[in-house]
Amino acid sequence: MIPSAIHLADGVPQAQIARPLGLSRNTVARALRSEGPPVYRQPPRPSAFDEYEARVRAILAEFPGMPSSVIAERLGWPGSESWFWKRVALLRPEYAPKDPADRLEHAPGDQAQCDLWFPPHRVPSATGEWDSFPVLVVVASYSR
Repeated sequence: MIPSAIHLADGVPQAQIARPLGLSRNTVARALRSEGPPVYRQPPRPSAFDEYEARVRAILAEFPGMPSSVIAERLGWPGSESWFWKRVALLRPEYAPKDPADRLEHAPGDQAQCDLWFPPHRVPSATGEWDSFPVLVVVASYSR
């Protein structure tokens, strides 16, 4: 049971709640006064990469395949090379040319995928024997 529920419902003193939990009475009192669980907040800080990002984007727009080490050398990056490479790797997909094999598009009726399915159940045939017949399954490639 949570400390606030114990304190409010049973009237247990804060010191008695704090002792088995290994907490200070002040910590328990602060927890009881709070609206919810504590949230860690840290304001975003500017990165050393921020002043280079616009120039990196300009280079990637013109030469999307240029290695990160060459970009760092051209810009005079003073920091860690591996950290710079990781930041460039996050930007690079925005500038990479589209892969023609990445997305196939088919107009309605252009292509279908066919397969045979052998159901596990046997059914009576025209001759009166029980048999398992294959089923042709067809799915259109264009399905929206």
